[in-house]
This record gives sequence, C-alpha cells and structure tokens, in this order.
Amino acid sequence: MSYADARPSFALTPWVRRLIAANTVVYLLTITVFTGVWFPQMFAFAPSAALTQPWTFVSYMFVHGGFLHLAFNMLMLFFFGPAVEEQMGGRAFIGYYLFCGLGGAVLSFVIALFAPVAPFVGASGAVFGVSLAFALHWPDAPIFVFPLPVPIKAKWLVIALATIDLALAVLPASDGVAHLAHLGGFLFGFLYLRAGALARRVPRRAQTRRTRARALSLQGGAEPSRRREPRRAGRSDEALQAEIDRVLDKISATGLGSLTPEERQLLADRSRQLRQH
Repeated sequence: MSYADARPSFALTPWVRRLIAANTVVYLLTITVFTGVWFPQMFAFAPSAALTQPWTFVSYMFVHGGFLHLAFNMLMLFFFGPAVEEQMGGRAFIGYYLFCGLGGAVLSFVIALFAPVAPFVGASGAVFGVSLAFALHWPDAPIFVFPLPVPIKAKWLVIALATIDLALAVLPASDGVAHLAHLGGFLFGFLYLRAGALARRVPRRAQTRRTRARALSLQGGAEPSRRREPRRAGRSDEALQAEIDRVLDKISATGLGSLTPEERQLLADRSRQLRQH
C-alpha cells in the first residue's frame, strides 16, 4: 500500500492534534506568562542536573526556544505524524513518540558522562523518531523540501537528516541545536520498531500448521497427522499435497470466501479422506 492510499491529505489524527496543541500552548505561555529564565531552567533537559530534576527527561519535549524552533518541529509532526499514528494506533503512537523523546535525553545524558552537553529543549528527538517510522513504512513517499524543485524519497531524506546530525554532533560546532537529541530519537525509534517487529514474528511452521488446522476444521475435517496417515512416495500424492498447501496458503492470505468451487471441493475431498483413516 502506498502512502497516498494510506490516509487522506492534511487529516490530523487525535494524538497529533493533541501534541501540536500542547506544544503550542506551552510556547504561548512562555512568551506571555512564564517569561522569566526560571521556566526553561526548570523544564529544559540539563544532563548535569537530570538526576535532581528527573521530570525534565519528558518536560523538555514540550518547551521550545523560539517560534521557528516550534514551527519546524510541529510542521514535521503535522506531515509525518498522522500516517504513523494511523499505522500504529493511537496508544502505540503516543508511547512511541514519548519513547523517542526520552531517547534524546538518555543519549545526551550518557554522552555528558564523557563530554560536556549543554541544556536543551524541543520536540526534535520525538519528531525525528516519528519521521523514521514514516520512512520505514513508506520509504518511497515523495517529500517536497523547500527550496528544492523536485521531491525527495522519504528514506533518503531521513538518512540525510541522520547523517547531518551525526556529523554536526561529532564536529566542534556551536549552532545551538541539540543534535544528540535528534540522534537519540532516531536510535530509540529504530530499537523500538525493531523490537516490535521481532515480537510480532511468528515461526512460519507454527503459523502454517494453525492455519491448516483451522481451514480443515471449517471444512468439517481435522488437521492431518503424520502418525495417522503413512507417508506415500507416489508422485501424484506429492502433487495433491502441494495443491492442498497452495489452497491453505490462499485461505491464510485472503480467507475462505476467496476459494473457487473446485478448491472448496478439493478441501472437502481431503477432509473426507482424513475421516476415513
């Protein structure tokens, strides 16, 4: 399924809408009510003070250093977030978002054990993790990046962003951007998605056996057993078994309703043979 088929354009999903609203409200409060320097000091992530201010592992994601900082992060969330939320589901999406943001703080905290890391704010780590999930689900989706005249595939855009962040993180740059937080979001996002993929992976043999048992039971038969039915060496039996396997795989992929009358008759005959043994 392509990205264009996955969701309507410019449709906000519930958690994306809430996150954009929360970040915007916090920013408005910082420029109207909480204008003192105490606010960023209280909620920004400073690795040197993280153990005494543990809430900053999360709170820093909702504080931004200026309008352009906020606009950039929310624009990325607006574009990448809805498709990823629909793909994951709301609860998994917000968990993934916060996990990636936490990754930005954790990686910075670890690096600060060996080198100085300045305090930082912003949702970049979480948003970059969302962009990674988007690129993994829709790697060839075209992304228009101003001022480039042609679109870039999502996978190449994310790779370029990660490469630039890595280069600027190791070079003695002083651009005021929390590149370690970006990399932490990428890293934790990759680990999260990889762990989820491994957890969903079911051994093919067990899955096929359960599918066959269900298909045969729906046809009134039982799952074939090697102890009940001796192995036969005839070529015709092998061809018949191959055809049955094909039909069962079709049921697994598209359901019983997709079978032709001939395929249904084949399963019925096979079920009748099994009951006679």
